[in-house]
Amino acid sequence: MQTLIVLALFGFAAQLVDGALGMAYGATSTTLVLTAGFSPVVASASVHLAELGTTLASGASHWRFGNVDWRTVRRIGIPGGIGAFGGAIALGRISAEVAKPWMAGVLLVLGVYILGRFSFRALEQRDGRRYVRGRYLVPLGLVGGFVDATGGGGWGPVTTPTLLASGRMEPRKVVGSVDTSEFLVAFAASAGFLLALGSEVIAWQVLFGLLTGGLAAAPLAAWLVRKVTARLLGALVGGFIVLVNARTIFGVTSEASGLRGSTYAAIVVVWLIGVAVVVRSHRRTGAPLLDTA
Repeated sequence: MQTLIVLALFGFAAQLVDGALGMAYGATSTTLVLTAGFSPVVASASVHLAELGTTLASGASHWRFGNVDWRTVRRIGIPGGIGAFGGAIALGRISAEVAKPWMAGVLLVLGVYILGRFSFRALEQRDGRRYVRGRYLVPLGLVGGFVDATGGGGWGPVTTPTLLASGRMEPRKVVGSVDTSEFLVAFAASAGFLLALGSEVIAWQVLFGLLTGGLAAAPLAAWLVRKVTARLLGALVGGFIVLVNARTIFGVTSEASGLRGSTYAAIVVVWLIGVAVVVRSHRRTGAPLLDTA
C-alpha cells in the first residue's frame, strides 16, 4: 500500500508538470520506475499504458478550458502514433542512449531561445498564421513518437519546445495540443509493446499508482495553463527545458560535480531573472499575470 501511495503522489506531480508545461510525465515517471529496479522495457510499457488514462483526462480537461487546436492534434498525433508504434517494436533491439546527448543539446538550445524570447521580448504572431504547417508537424511527430517509445518519454520535450520556438501558437495552445495528441502516441506505443512482448511486460502496480495520481492532477493542470499568461508560461517552460536537458547532458559525461553545481546555479539564476523581467513588465503595463475571470 505504501508503494502505491508513493507512486500515486509521483503520478500526481508528474501529470501536474506535464499538463501545465506540455512535457515531462513520461520522463519523470520512467525515471522513478527505473530507480525502483524495473527494466527499461517494463518501465516504458507500464508508463505508456498509464498514459492512456492520464492523456485522455488531460486532453479532455484542456479541451474544456479551450487549450486545444485540433488541426495541430491531427497533424502531429497521427505520425506520432506511427513513430511510437515502431519505437515500441524496436525497443528490444535498438538503444536510444546514442541519440540522447545530441537530442538533449538540441533541446537545450531551444530552451535558451524560448526563455530569451518569452522573457525579454513581447510575443507576436508571424505571417498572420496561428498554426504550424503540416510539413513540419509530420516529421516532428514521427521523431517525437519514436523517441518517446524507445526512451520511456520524450514526446513533450521533443514537440513542445519546437512548437513554442515557431512563435505561431500561443503557449497554452501548444501545451494543450501536445498533451491531447499524446493519447494517440500512448495508444500506439502500448499496442506495440503488447503485440511484441505480451501483457507480462506490464507492471500492474506501477500502472495503477501512476494512473490514479495522474487522473487526479489532470483537471488542475489544464486550469493552470489556462490562467497563466502567455509570457509567464513561456518563461517558465523555457527555463525548465534548459535545466532538465543540462542535467541530461551532464548525466552522460564525466564532468566534475563542482562544475555541474555551478552550471545548475547559473541556469536557475538566469531563469529567475527571466521570470522577474516578465513580472516587472506586466506590472509596468498594468496587465495581470493571471487571468482571474
